[in-house]
Amino acid sequence: MDWRDHGILLTSRRHGETSAIIEVFTEVHGRHAGVVRGGASRKISPILQPGAQLDVLWRARLEEHLGTFQVEPLRSRAAAAFSGRLALSGLNAVVALLSFSLPEREPHPGIYKQTEQLMDLLGQDEIWPLAYLRWELALLEELGFGLDFSACAVTGATEGLIFVSPKTGRAVSKQGAGEWADRLLPLPSCLKGEGTAPDTEIAQGLRTTGYFLEHHLAPSLGHNPLPEARARFIDQFTRRL
Repeated sequence: MDWRDHGILLTSRRHGETSAIIEVFTEVHGRHAGVVRGGASRKISPILQPGAQLDVLWRARLEEHLGTFQVEPLRSRAAAAFSGRLALSGLNAVVALLSFSLPEREPHPGIYKQTEQLMDLLGQDEIWPLAYLRWELALLEELGFGLDFSACAVTGATEGLIFVSPKTGRAVSKQGAGEWADRLLPLPSCLKGEGTAPDTEIAQGLRTTGYFLEHHLAPSLGHNPLPEARARFIDQFTRRL
């Protein structure tokens, strides 16, 4: 069994004295793990950094085996990731959420393309947070927890949508919210793809997507909490508000 693909390195850990086990999010084969012989060496280990774009060749005797990877670097994102704390924490949040949420060996080409585009914006701190917010929305959609901002869940109105129901993920207008407004999540304009997206709005949007990641996505995957890397990124971002 063998295949060749390109993808984004999510994790790497030492295996034995000289090898490494890596996890790569590939375009065609999804999240896939394998052993890199010599992956702990001085020659290869610098390549195996989270976020790196790799060309990978996977081989195994049987499809269900862990298998081995041969890797070739296509693009390093280390310089962009280490350009500042926001970039580094953002990259860590992305790879941690992908490793946490994606099923193994199941292709998700849509979120793969958006992840690749997001990674290529690393270091551009003025536009990264909004791109990241839209990426979280896309991740929820890809995994079956998409939010619906088309009309008010209560009145059917398409105007004045300022809340999101924490139960259904549907938009709610001010009129439709009534006395339940304090129990609803914010729906800032930037979450709908509108307006100039100031940081305060992005923070509100991240509160909403974070709720669905924590209370809808995570429980569907078992009892593990969301990766702490996301919280660290949010903390780093909100410091500049």
